[in-house]
Parts: sequence; C-alpha cells; structure tokens
Amino acid sequence: MSPSQCLPAHVPVLIAGGGPVGLALAALLARQGIDSLVVEADDGYCTGSRAICISRRSQEILGWAGAGAALAAKALPWTGGRSYYRGAEVLYFRMPSDPTERFAPMVNIQQFYVEQFVAEALATGPARVAWASRVGAVAPKEEGVEVEVETAGGRQRVHADWVVACDGGRSTVREQLGLQLEGTQYEGRYVIVDIVQATQRPVERLAWFDPPSNPGSTLLMHRQPDDVWRIDYQLRDDEDAAEALQPGNILPRVQSHLTMIGEHAPWKMLWASMYNAKCLTLPAYRHGRVLFAGDAAHLVPIFGVRGLNSGLDDAANLAWKLARVLQGRAGPGLLDTYSTERVQAARENIAYGAKSTEFMAPPDFAFRLLREATLRLALDDAAVRSLINPRQSAPVAYRDSALNGPSVGEWRGEGAAPGMPAPEAQLAGRPVRHLSEMFGRDFTCLVFGEAAPTIERPGLAVVTDLQGQARERYGLPEPHATGLVLVRPDGYVLGRWRGLDPAPLLACLQQKGLA
Repeated sequence: MSPSQCLPAHVPVLIAGGGPVGLALAALLARQGIDSLVVEADDGYCTGSRAICISRRSQEILGWAGAGAALAAKALPWTGGRSYYRGAEVLYFRMPSDPTERFAPMVNIQQFYVEQFVAEALATGPARVAWASRVGAVAPKEEGVEVEVETAGGRQRVHADWVVACDGGRSTVREQLGLQLEGTQYEGRYVIVDIVQATQRPVERLAWFDPPSNPGSTLLMHRQPDDVWRIDYQLRDDEDAAEALQPGNILPRVQSHLTMIGEHAPWKMLWASMYNAKCLTLPAYRHGRVLFAGDAAHLVPIFGVRGLNSGLDDAANLAWKLARVLQGRAGPGLLDTYSTERVQAARENIAYGAKSTEFMAPPDFAFRLLREATLRLALDDAAVRSLINPRQSAPVAYRDSALNGPSVGEWRGEGAAPGMPAPEAQLAGRPVRHLSEMFGRDFTCLVFGEAAPTIERPGLAVVTDLQGQARERYGLPEPHATGLVLVRPDGYVLGRWRGLDPAPLLACLQQKGLA
C-alpha cells in the first residue's frame, strides 16, 4: 500500500507493527478468511540480521503463512553446535532430528528475508500493509478500537473491531494503554555484527568463552545465507557503548577472532548494533479488544533463540481464535485462553532464557566464578558439559489450558497428551506429506483404524492414512488399536479418545465453545 493511499475507515483487525510477527499474524488470519490492516512505521523490511535462528515449530508456522517454500530455498539448516573455553572444545551438542521429518531442528536466515517472504505471500490475499505509517492515539471502545494512524498524507482515523499490538519492545500501543512490562533487565551488553566472508565451515552454533582472540569476552558465531557471518561478542563493563560501535573498535576484534579460527578470506562489515538481555512480560496479553504479541508482549533473551520463535507461536495461537470470534463461531472469552496460554509460555521461555543469560553474560562475581569453575571442569569431565548446553527453543506445552479435552482410554506416554504440541509424522503415499501440512487452519481429527467414521462438521479435517510412525508418536499401545486424536488449528493436541466413535469428540468441541 502506498503511504499516501487512503486507509480504510473500518477493518476487522488492525495490526500495529509489520515485523515478522505482525506480518505472520496477518497471513494466518488471511488463511482463515479474515481481512486485516498492518501498520508499519518503516518504509520496508528491517536492516541487519536481527533474529536469525528459526526453529522447527516456527518453520511449520511460516509454512502455514505461505512462506515455507521461499524459506526452505534460502535458509541454512543446522542440528547442533560447539562451545569452547579459551582454545579447547568443551561441548558438542545435537538437537533431536529424524531424517523423515519435514524440517531441520533449526535454520539460520536473516530476519529481513522472513519479513520479505511473508509479505510476498500476503500480496495475494486480503491483508493490506501500510508502510511508512505509524500508529498514534489508541482509544479502546466497547465495540472496537479507534486508532489514529500517521501517514505521509496526514493523520487518518481507522475503526478496528480488534487491535493486535506487534509493535516491538517500545510498543506505542502498550504505552497508549498505560501498560508496563514486568521482570528483569540484565546489564551485560553484546555488540552484534554482520560481516560477509566466504567460508567452508559447516553450519553450527559456535560459542567461545574467554577466547584468546577476545580475552574476557563471550563470543557467538552463526553462518547465514549470502556468505554472511553473524558475530555477537560481549563488552567489558568499563567499555563505552557509543565507542564500542565505532568501526575502528569493531574491526580489530572481529579480525582477531577470524584469524584465531583460521578464516583468512577477505571480509567486510555490513551492519552492527548492540543488545542486552531482558526478561520482561506483560501479566496479560488481552486488554478488552486490544491484544499483544511478540516483543510488544514479552522480551526474552536471545540465548536459546526464543524471541522471534515465541512471537511466531503467539501469532499461530491467536490467529485461529481471533478468526472464530470475528466469524461468530466462538465467544470473545476464547481470546482469554490466548492470554493465559501465551503468558505461561513467556514465563517458561523467560526462565530458560534467564539461566542461559546468567551463563553467557554473568551478572555478578558469584555467577562469573560459578561459570569459570564449570568451564574448567568441563575440560576433563563429560558429566559437567550438559551445564553449558544453551537450551535451544522448543514449543511450550499448555498442560493446564482451559481448552484441553480428555485423554480417554489407554494411551502410552505423554508426548501427545492434551495440551502438547502435536507430534510430526509422515502420511502414507507419494509424494511424501507430513501431518504439520494439515494444520494451520482447521481442527484436524486423526483417525487410527481401518474403518474411518463419518464426521460431517465444517472446519474439521479428517486424516486417516496414518502410518506406524504416527501411531507410535501419538501413543497407541498396540498395532491394531483404534483411536481418535483432535488437534487444534495451531498444531496442539486438544483431546484423544480410544475407539472410533466421534460423538465424544464432537461433544468436547461443543463443551469448549468451539463447535
């Protein structure tokens, strides 16, 4: 949308912020048939790498948003990493990975590519993006929200049935509502640098503690597409932030490390910024007809890559619920489950992120002493090395969600219990397809049994060609056992029942207000 173009007077959903979370939410709403207006202050995609590590779960979500093929063609997959203390390796880890799975555990790609791929998918749908436009005044009303938008052509007023704030850590919407994030902000500062340099190294997460190239610092490296290295290094407490971002200070530190690890190809700096870890969240993500997602709702440390990944999970959780409320298929109370589920997720992500931060950037002498002892012991004691593991992002289980249905009959394990992320599995036939391709829009009923029941309900897809892989992962104890598993549109198990009678499943949907 051109900045000078008139905005609509009314929209079902106005999304403040056109970063990856806001754009993904618009795309997921469009898949549900819901129109939205995205208002973004910048005139295009972000600069610099910013969030770069995209988890398997986020790859699924971006696939539902229409960006999956472009992402897969560009991103660099990886499964593990190495950590070094000074010059010695003290940890090699691998994330769970199966060659039959649809996605790698993690891929690296610059954030601006994610934004581009989702925006290109949006171009064919009902969502509109107003670039170079900024949300100003936000006035919640009983039947919607009045939003003042500042554009190149002047101020315009838009009435939205619902507003979703995806406008980042310095959220205007949050400020307009007088809300504040709660939690902890750490003092440790990292310089983030993108450089371009050809390399033959495998794609791994690389970390150095007190490396000879940068004594006293912690340094991280990730390969990205286009021959780009992302390098993060910690500053000393006495270093001035403005001076630290001067090329004259960045270039020697980067060169010293590249020389140490044997990367001698010519290179140049592309972008630099600074970061310090924050563990902050709003206590609730729904305030009347205004909802919060991504960094506007919570700020999570980068260690363990939970920031963007948790924001995309927000979008997936919210999109189907908001769509059903707008379509009159559920009451507004359904959106309260968005808040409770995602606040719980944020608190879990923050807890893991805080542990990683306290190891990567010790906040005081006691933590520094503990880390030093751990790293020294890890040189010779393999049992200690797990303490160095960065605890990469993983989808959170909603074990206590009000939406969870029952688990009726005998099922093995808790991997697919109600509230758990639905396990991935291949479907029978050629070409190969995966269960996660079926999620993202409707409820899905997985049928384990040869005689599939007849289930006629709009918005409920039935999948019956499940192989032994799915049977095992969803917890059926014997080869010929029958059962039904109900999966939410965002890929979470809602309930499971032994046998093939669909009546209890449909009754559960009715009871939860989702029929």
